Amino acid sequence: MRALALLLALAQPAMAQELTQGFGADSAAQRVVIRSTTDLAVMAPVIQAFVDGRPDLGVDYEQWGSNDLYDLAAVECASGWPLADLLLSSAVHQMVNLVNEGCAQPYRSALTAALPADMRWRDELWGVTEEPAVMVYNRDLVPKDEVPLSRFDLLDLLRPNDSRYLGRIATYDIETSGLGFLLAFADSLEATTFGGLMESFGRSGAVATCCSAEIIDAVIRGEYLVAYNVLGSYALARAAGDPRLGVVAPHDYTLVLARAAMIPAGAAAPAAAAAFVDFLLSPTGRLALERALLIVPLDGADGTLLDTPDATASIRRPIGLTPALLLALDTQKRALFQARWRTAFPEQ
Repeated sequence: MRALALLLALAQPAMAQELTQGFGADSAAQRVVIRSTTDLAVMAPVIQAFVDGRPDLGVDYEQWGSNDLYDLAAVECASGWPLADLLLSSAVHQMVNLVNEGCAQPYRSALTAALPADMRWRDELWGVTEEPAVMVYNRDLVPKDEVPLSRFDLLDLLRPNDSRYLGRIATYDIETSGLGFLLAFADSLEATTFGGLMESFGRSGAVATCCSAEIIDAVIRGEYLVAYNVLGSYALARAAGDPRLGVVAPHDYTLVLARAAMIPAGAAAPAAAAAFVDFLLSPTGRLALERALLIVPLDGADGTLLDTPDATASIRRPIGLTPALLLALDTQKRALFQARWRTAFPEQ
């Protein structure tokens, strides 16, 4: 039957894992398959910390794009024979929908039960990271008095017809990035500035493109001067090694994402997957996530790399793992939202 699921997956030519790596001893008695949108380089130390001291358990890690991971999980759910034991995705609206469609199995422990109510749903979905959505900029090319500290500042940069920021602002393409869609949709519900941003992005020739690493690299090179709604975990990791990259938690409000973990219904190794969830929520796992910058405090605890206002509690806007996220996948609402987005970002 698992061969049937594999054939169904291979029938989807657009789906492709980006990177894979095995952890633990080859002789491990059991292996757990984790599919995730988290970059392998970022997640590797966390997984290594998990397998250390567990000689009988190995991990096969697969890095996927969010849309491909979601599509494949839905195919495998329909077949009844998933090939993954744990899913971990930044596109949490897609994960909520998978749970809603009956694609997950429940698990409850003292650690999962201790999560805030909006970070767990049905004992089948758990928020395991804390990552702000930030703006990044090129420190060498953006004068200090022009660094956008809020969405209002970004609008001011784009307002002049002769602004040097025309065509040099970037953000995620919501049609290719599940995370990009989620952050933009959350903005549309949260911000009075959203309509103004869309209009300014469209008028100024802003660029919608794929992937955190690609956007951050282009800002460092100076191809873009500012990028909006980039995950702070990736941005801060790059800023630690490259002083050209500045990182701002928007001072008007900052979305905070918790990557969502789910054990697929019918997973071959659910106990091992549950052990990994508990590890991520344990003190040892939280420390590993902090070191990987997958838990990012907004109180300046990471030094000067993240520019935040003094009152960080007032800017924090967690994206809860609740049925409200299903609105983001409603066919009609999604079509209307994408049409509005495409007006601002015509085919580039």
